Amino acid sequence: MTTPRTVLVIGGGASGNAITILLRRAGIDVDLIEARPDWNATTGSGITLQGNALRVLRELGVWEQVEASGFAYGSLGVTAPDGTLLFVKEDIKSGGDDLPATLGMRRPQLQQILIDAVRATGATVRLGTTAETLEQDADGVSVRFSDGTEGRYDLVIAADGLNSATRAAIGISDRPEPVGMAIWRAPAPRPESVTRSDLTFGGPAYIAGYTPTGENTLYAYVVEANRDRNSIDPATYADEMRRLAEQYGGAWPEITKHITDPANVNYTWFDRHLVEGSWHRGRVVLVGDAAHCCPPTFAQGAAMSLEDASVLTELLTSGREWDDALFQAYYDRRVPRVRTVVEASVQLCQWQLDQVHDADVPGLIGRTMTALKELP
Repeated sequence: MTTPRTVLVIGGGASGNAITILLRRAGIDVDLIEARPDWNATTGSGITLQGNALRVLRELGVWEQVEASGFAYGSLGVTAPDGTLLFVKEDIKSGGDDLPATLGMRRPQLQQILIDAVRATGATVRLGTTAETLEQDADGVSVRFSDGTEGRYDLVIAADGLNSATRAAIGISDRPEPVGMAIWRAPAPRPESVTRSDLTFGGPAYIAGYTPTGENTLYAYVVEANRDRNSIDPATYADEMRRLAEQYGGAWPEITKHITDPANVNYTWFDRHLVEGSWHRGRVVLVGDAAHCCPPTFAQGAAMSLEDASVLTELLTSGREWDDALFQAYYDRRVPRVRTVVEASVQLCQWQLDQVHDADVPGLIGRTMTALKELP
């Protein structure tokens, strides 16, 4: 059998963009489709990227742009609700000593950097397009698209996110489950005093924190018990977030006064999700949030998705046949690491929900981040 050379990537988020870049670099023909006409280029406030995510971004060839666009730092502060600094913990450099431990940046900036990198590869990109049907046989997948066109591919990579339609279409019934928390996020100007992430556990919310995303920007977040999303008028998003945030001290008063535009505030439930057994059916393979997700308590969601892209590309370009054995090897290699992150992220949430005051939070963080220093 000749080595397959045509791939359809469904979804243009972090994992979909990353695997498109890597496969094109290897000389494989890639079509990328993305449901949103704007390619998610304006969505989101900020993102926290730890070293293992930065390691993959360097592999993609975009580290210099990311470094120039973001704000790198190496520690985490924990404060009391009134702003009193309780302690500072040095972050573990999970990407190696030659990369920062952590970098915050505006999410739209990261997406634009990845978009530009995808465009530069010469991949075929179709926006506002979805896969309507997938029909498989032993040699490939025939796809009918939402615009009525059709295509034939040796492999389909489903990178279409948490509520992946592709996952359901290939018969995987797993769905994300809420963990009982939700997060408010908003961008704001960065006070000079904010030079790292600071977190407060307790007060009017479970967690309140902020992360610098550039020389003049940060994103702030407040975590509370999840509410019925349909019961919250989006026009009140800024008021709702500000009501919680203004009860915190330290840098919060300066931050809170800028939380005024509801269009800039995002409200999202925390979900957990891990497909067990395998991440493929035939020649359709899941990556990123389509296969797994976790609460952002470890800031590892994007990192796990980027690592999926790196590992799957390594296997696809190894000279092996693209068959069940290879796709199962991808799952077997990824799932222990991903499970560690999902379970640790959920555990941090559960301790908060259960009001466990003597939980070994530093120990859990240290063990998890130390494990992530190993190559995926």
